[in-house]
Amino acid sequence: MSVKIRLQRHGKKGKPFYWIVAADARAKRDGRFLEKIGTYNPNTNPATIDLNLDKAVTWLFNGAQPTDTARAILSYKGALLKHHLEGGVRKGALTAEQAEAKLAAWLEAKAGKVDAKKDGLAKSKADVKAEALKAEKAANEKRIAAQAEALKAAEATEEETTEEVAEATTEEAPAVEENNEETQA
Repeated sequence: MSVKIRLQRHGKKGKPFYWIVAADARAKRDGRFLEKIGTYNPNTNPATIDLNLDKAVTWLFNGAQPTDTARAILSYKGALLKHHLEGGVRKGALTAEQAEAKLAAWLEAKAGKVDAKKDGLAKSKADVKAEALKAEKAANEKRIAAQAEALKAAEATEEETTEEVAEATTEEAPAVEENNEETQA
């Protein structure tokens, strides 16, 4: 029986979530599996991977062949490096302490890279938010200035119309008085 380390899809449409499993190569993609090794969520940025390194390395030593995507995930999490280092220990090229030290150093460097990416994403998100706030403030100032100019223009036209009404009223008032005098006489 040949064993594959592969992804088993779960989650709803458009929101995939995968289990990393060791399964018989003849089994269906989402069918029977031998052991669940971890999970993979590509919906987050960076993708969330939870992997049991010891189980993965055990299956690799037992001859399980990872698929291309599973191989990339195992490489990303250090399972392939641990498998390689343990092979060196079995051959006598390294001691177990040296292999653990190399793996720990690699995992620490990888964690630094992942943290740097998370910080970069958070910084870019904050920069985008700051730019949007700046643009919104500029638009608000422009709108307030336009409203102030419209108010000044309305006041100016109102003053002109009141002056015209006042002039018209003063011109009409004597005419009304003249008509009253004529009717009384």
